[in-house]
Amino acid sequence: MLARRSLLLAGVGGVATLAACTLQPDRDHNGPDAPRAGPLHKPVRTAWVFSSGGPRGFVHVGVIKALEELGLAPDLVVGASAGALVGTLYASGLRAAEIEALALDMQTMSLVRLAVGAQERLSGTPLAELVRQHSRVSLLEQMQVPLACVATRRSDRVATAFTAGDVGLAVQASSAIEGQFAPVRIRGEQYVDADWTTPLPVRVARALGAQRVLAVDATVHIDRAPTGAERYLESDLRKKALVDVDGTLANLLLKPDFGYWVSLSREFRERAIDAGYRDTLLQAAALRTLHTA
Repeated sequence: MLARRSLLLAGVGGVATLAACTLQPDRDHNGPDAPRAGPLHKPVRTAWVFSSGGPRGFVHVGVIKALEELGLAPDLVVGASAGALVGTLYASGLRAAEIEALALDMQTMSLVRLAVGAQERLSGTPLAELVRQHSRVSLLEQMQVPLACVATRRSDRVATAFTAGDVGLAVQASSAIEGQFAPVRIRGEQYVDADWTTPLPVRVARALGAQRVLAVDATVHIDRAPTGAERYLESDLRKKALVDVDGTLANLLLKPDFGYWVSLSREFRERAIDAGYRDTLLQAAALRTLHTA
C-alpha cells in the first residue's frame, strides 16, 4: 500500500534503517533566535497560502514554478507543514528550478531520526538542518518575501504563525506530525503541525493583513478515492471540513489533481509537480487579475 502520511514532501518507511538518533527531543528552545509570532512590518496586498499535505506537498513546487513563469510574486507567504517547507525555500530567495531540483533529489530517509526518550518514534531535527542548509537566510525576519510558518500550540490547539526566529526550527515545528514526530518545544510550549487545526491557513494570512489570497490546497481529492480507500474516508472528510472553512475565504483556490494515492517515488514527485504547474497555468488570467487588481 502506498504511503498516506509522511514527513512533509517525502515520508518515512522502515524506521529500523535509520542510523542516527535525536537525544533530548523535548528540550526547550528559548534562546534569542527561537521562533516567535509577531505582526508584519509592511502592508500585505497579496498572500500565497500553501497547505499541508504530506507527499502531496510536491504539488506546491509545480505551482510556484508556474507562478514564477507568469511573472507573479506575493507580498506574503504562509505555509503549513509541507507548505511551510516549500514556502520557506521560495521566500528565502530560491528560484523554482532550485526548489524542484531539491524536491526531486532529496533522500527522504535522511530527513528523520529516532527520537530517544519521546513518546513519538521520530524526530524532525534533520529537516530543520536541511532547511538551514538550503535557505538563503537563517531567520524568518530576513526573508526576501515575508513568511509565516504555521504550527499548532499543543496546550490549547491554537494556530501560531511564526514570523521571526530560526527558520529551520519553525519549519520543523510546523511539520511535527502528531503521534509520529516529537513535538518541538519553543519558549516553554510544545508545537506540532497544523494538519488537524489549520491545514490551509487562509485565516492566518487574513489576520496578518492580506487583502487578497491565493490558496493552494494539496489535500486529497475525495471524489478520486478508489476501491480500497474506504478506511481513510473518515480522516479525509475531517480534513476536508477544515480546509473548506479557510478555502471559502480565499480569493482564488487552486487544488491540482494528480490522483488519490501517493508514494515517495521520483515518478510520483514528477507527476505532482507537473499537475501543480499545469493546473496553475490554466488559471493564468485569473491569477494575473488577482495580482494586479
